[in-house]
Amino acid sequence: MRGSDERTGSLFSFVDLEERVPKRHPLRKIREIVNDALAALDGEFSKLYAAEGRPSIAPEKLLRASLLQAFYSVRSERQLMEQLDYNLLFRWFVGLGVDEPVWVPTVFTKNRDRLLDADVAAKFMSAVLAHREVKPLLSNDHFSVDGTLVEAWASLKSFRAKDGSDEPPGPGRNGDRDFHGEKRKNDTHASTTDPDAKLYRKSSNTAAKLSYIGHALAENRHGLIVEADATKATSRAEREAALAMIERHDPGSERRLTLAADKGYDTRGFVAACREMCVTPHVAAKVRHSAIDGRTTRHPAYAVSQRKRKLIEEAFGWAKTIAGVAKVKVRGLARVRHCFTLAMTAYNLIRMPKLLGWATA
Repeated sequence: MRGSDERTGSLFSFVDLEERVPKRHPLRKIREIVNDALAALDGEFSKLYAAEGRPSIAPEKLLRASLLQAFYSVRSERQLMEQLDYNLLFRWFVGLGVDEPVWVPTVFTKNRDRLLDADVAAKFMSAVLAHREVKPLLSNDHFSVDGTLVEAWASLKSFRAKDGSDEPPGPGRNGDRDFHGEKRKNDTHASTTDPDAKLYRKSSNTAAKLSYIGHALAENRHGLIVEADATKATSRAEREAALAMIERHDPGSERRLTLAADKGYDTRGFVAACREMCVTPHVAAKVRHSAIDGRTTRHPAYAVSQRKRKLIEEAFGWAKTIAGVAKVKVRGLARVRHCFTLAMTAYNLIRMPKLLGWATA
């Protein structure tokens, strides 16, 4: 029998969001962990807002919405607000009722910037990792570190001489610009739209782009990210950030830790600094002039670290292809750091349902 094509849009409907979301949907477990982590940060959120005045968007809802943007590859705040308006799953996850209005995209962006000053992204990551179900998944002794290039939201045409001596682009929104025969360096040039971005390339076979470097410290049991950071793109940034992250994660520890890394970290300065911090540097040894020798590489644990360190590339790959950090849509180091850290937290959360045995129906 053919079904009816009768329109029912004008009728009243009573929608229970809890019933619309499947009982074994992976976002249920993620939302449970996120809500517990946000509850632990209640005191931090209270410090960000005045006791009186007009109520603002709840920071908990801001963070949940930002996580959805990473989970579902939503390319902009405007599209996120559009999705939040009619997507019942999004409304349920964020905590908006069916009849509640969504936020204006610019208001959402301005309120989210408030979280930058308190370094909320890093605190949120720590709260997730401290969750009673997540903490047992982490290794306390064996880690890996790596960095990845994050393209800045700035055009090469904005990379102008600091003294104003170069030729400006032609008229129009995207005017012509001739770079032939011109030497451009970070010492003499800077982007007019994003001064923190630096002209950088990771190898001699790739083109130089205005970039930042995202850094991550992963534990070696499951490859979950325990520390994240973003810095200006320099030749020493990865090694300096690695030492800062291991110290931040386990300050003043006298336990012997291992730290796996690629050949870019095989320098005498980095290896010596690791050993001073009671960290065994399991870095990939260079063919010539390596800073480590057989006293390190002969142990079976070194081979295990070299295999496990590649797990961190999965986090970078997911963040770039799904969470949108291959080319960030924000400007300034503080915003890029917030964006990258939140993407690494989203990667940890998206893996929780499987790691915790939360099977979908």
